[in-house]
Amino acid sequence: QGPVCTNLGLKPGQRLTVKGKIAPNAKSFVMNLGKDVTLLGLHFNPRFDAHGDVNTIVCNSKKVEEWGAEHRETVFPFQKGGTAEITFVVNQNDVTVHLPGHQFTFPNRLNLSVFDYFDTQGDFTLQSLSWE
Repeated sequence: QGPVCTNLGLKPGQRLTVKGKIAPNAKSFVMNLGKDVTLLGLHFNPRFDAHGDVNTIVCNSKKVEEWGAEHRETVFPFQKGGTAEITFVVNQNDVTVHLPGHQFTFPNRLNLSVFDYFDTQGDFTLQSLSWE
């Protein structure tokens, strides 16, 4: 478990940029964005080799203990031992995830008007976090 941020106050039109280092022997890492730890609007989980997925980004949402349907992205711009810069842009109805050379959107299934919570877990060391 890495740092946990609360009271971010991210609203539509705002962005959160995350920079960090991926462990040399990474299996997977997670970034959660939501209202709090029980209401996750975006569970972002790049998997090098975990839960039967290889080089796949799995995204989901979570309401209390209930997970939604998994969304998979096969573009995988991450490298073990490398650095990563990921930007999450909050829109009215979804979140746009900007990766090196690729972007995709994930729907705001919980209809969150503000994203207050962010955390990282797994094989990722957070170096900087900025939002605007």
